[in-house]
Amino acid sequence: MVRMTMPYSSDPPDEQSRQPVQAFIAFGANLGDCRAVFTAARQRLRDCGVEVVGSSGLYITQAVGGPVAQPDYLNAVVEVVTDLSATALLALCLELEQEAGRQRLQHWGPRCLDLDLLLFGNLVCETEHLIVPHPRLHQRRFVLEPLCSLAGEQLHPRLHVSFNDLLQRLLSDSAQSQVKLAELIW
Repeated sequence: MVRMTMPYSSDPPDEQSRQPVQAFIAFGANLGDCRAVFTAARQRLRDCGVEVVGSSGLYITQAVGGPVAQPDYLNAVVEVVTDLSATALLALCLELEQEAGRQRLQHWGPRCLDLDLLLFGNLVCETEHLIVPHPRLHQRRFVLEPLCSLAGEQLHPRLHVSFNDLLQRLLSDSAQSQVKLAELIW
């Protein structure tokens, strides 16, 4: 997961430009009323001046990694356009997680809201506090499937392969967890 710790001291190159940028944020949760939490977080993005231009459907997935016997996850991807920097957008995501009651007690443990900055334009950046594109994006069907519904033909900025092609590679791997569309519109 992309994580940032306070204070936000390292500014990636995108800090100099404030032109609107297309970004994609993964939503995940497996505690509480996940759909309601997703809806509230998406609205809070809007309230903070981030334009939400698309939302994937909601997908149900078995937990990957972490403690055994976790409830299934609800996953989605939201497409936004923002004039925030990548660092500021990530900070906002972390703030929304905290507002939803997120506690980081166990690595890959159950959570009420997990927001991951997947892509920020074509930015490729790896600092102490920010990594985009998300480093495991291309390995996770529960992220690629909803992302492909919004931007399947778009190229991964580091791998230069379409997200549809990356998903097809994962689908050929029978070890991948099942991802089931639960709700098309939320």
